[in-house]
Amino acid sequence: MSQPPLRQAKSLDNVFNSAYWHLSQQDFTISELRSKLERKTTNNQWIDTVICRLLESGYLKSNIEFAQRFCQLSFGNDIGVGAIKRKLLQRGISEVDITDALEKVMSELHIDSYQMASNRLLNKFEHFNNTTAEKVFSQMTNKGFNRAEINYAIEQHPAKDTLRSKLAIKAEKADLAVEIIKLYKKGKGGSLILQELKQRLIDVSDFEQIVYQLSLSEQVDFYASCKAELDKKRYDLSDFKEKSKAYAYLCRKGFSSDEIKHAMLLEEE
Repeated sequence: MSQPPLRQAKSLDNVFNSAYWHLSQQDFTISELRSKLERKTTNNQWIDTVICRLLESGYLKSNIEFAQRFCQLSFGNDIGVGAIKRKLLQRGISEVDITDALEKVMSELHIDSYQMASNRLLNKFEHFNNTTAEKVFSQMTNKGFNRAEINYAIEQHPAKDTLRSKLAIKAEKADLAVEIIKLYKKGKGGSLILQELKQRLIDVSDFEQIVYQLSLSEQVDFYASCKAELDKKRYDLSDFKEKSKAYAYLCRKGFSSDEIKHAMLLEEE
C-alpha cells in the first residue's frame, strides 16, 4: 500500500518544526535536510530561510563541519578513507569539502590507515578457518581500505599463513586422477593438462606416476587422443604448410612430439 501524502506546511513555523523534528532524529547534511523539507513544501524561500537560520544557530552543521564529524566517528570505528569518501559523496558533500575534512582530521588524530586496517582485520577475524582471501579483500574494501593497506593488515595477522584463496581450497579437495581424466576427455594432451592443473594450484607432484597408472588401465591414451584431435581438423598432410599448421595445433593442445609424429604417420598411411 502506498503511504498517504505528507501534510503540507502552511507557514514558515511548520517548516521549522519539520526541520527540528528531523534533526532531533539524527544529523543530516544541508542537502539531505533540504530534500526532506521539499517534501513538506514547495516554497523554496521558506526552506532557504529555515536552513540559513539553523546554520546560524549551529543547530545544522555546515558541510565541512558535518564531514569532519563524520570522519572522526568513522575513524573511531576503523572505517577507511575509501568508505568515508563514498558515503559522504552519497550524502551530498562535495569532494573539496571531503578532502579538506579528511586532511584535517587525519592530521589532528594522527591516523595511520595501515595500522587501522590491521586493527580492523584483527578484530574481525581471530582466524581464517571459515573464510577465503577473496571474502577478506571484499569485506575490507567495502570498509574503505585499499589493496596495499589490506595486504599490510594480512601480513600483520598472526593467522596469515592459514588464509587461502577459493582456488587453493578447491585444489586441496581435488583428486588428481579424476582431474586428469576430465581434461583428457576434452582432447587435451599431457603438457597442457599439467599446465592447467598447476594454474589451478593442484598438487602435481605425482602427475607422471598417475598418468602412467591411468595409461596401464587404459583410462587415458594420449596417442589415440592426439590422432582423434588431428582427425577433427582434417589437415592435408601432403602439403608442407598444412602439415606445419597441424603440428603447431597439436603442440598447443599439449601433445608430445612422439604422439604428434605417430598420429601424422597413421594419417598419412
